[in-house]
Amino acid sequence: MSLGNIFDIAGSGMTAQSLRLNTTASNIANAETASSSTEGTYRARKPVFAAIQQSMINPDSQGMQGMGFNGGSGEGAGVRVDGIVESDAELQMRYEPNHPAANEDGYVFYPNVNVVEEMADMMSSSRSFQMNVDIMNTAKSMMQRILTLGQQ
Repeated sequence: MSLGNIFDIAGSGMTAQSLRLNTTASNIANAETASSSTEGTYRARKPVFAAIQQSMINPDSQGMQGMGFNGGSGEGAGVRVDGIVESDAELQMRYEPNHPAANEDGYVFYPNVNVVEEMADMMSSSRSFQMNVDIMNTAKSMMQRILTLGQQ
C-alpha cells in the first residue's frame, strides 16, 4: 500500500459514514410518523458495509515492502456500501381511536425506530467520519514532510 492509497481508503470511509449519518437522520425524522397499516409504516433503515480488498483492485500488487508496508491480498483498500436494509423488528401498535391515521379498530402503527439507539449511532458515525478526516490530514502532513527532506 502506498501513502497515496490512504486518501482513497479514508475517502471511502467518509463516504460510508456520510451515508450512515443520512440513514440515521432519516430514521430520526420518521420516528413518530403514524400510519393506519403495517404496510404503510416507515421501518428503520441501516446501511450494510463491506471491506474492499486490495487484491480485488490490483491482483498483481506487491505492496511497498521496502517502506514498511506489507504486500499481499490481506490489505484493505476501503469500504463499500452493499445496500440498505430495513429493520424487521416489530412495529409499535398503539390504541388511539381519535387519531386521524387510526384504522377501523382504533389502532395506529408507529415505526420501529429507537431514537436513543439512533442518536448513539449518529455520534458513532460522526466520530468515525472525523477520524477519517484526521487520517487524511496526517497523511497530508507526512507527504509534505517527505517533500522537505531533500531541501536541507
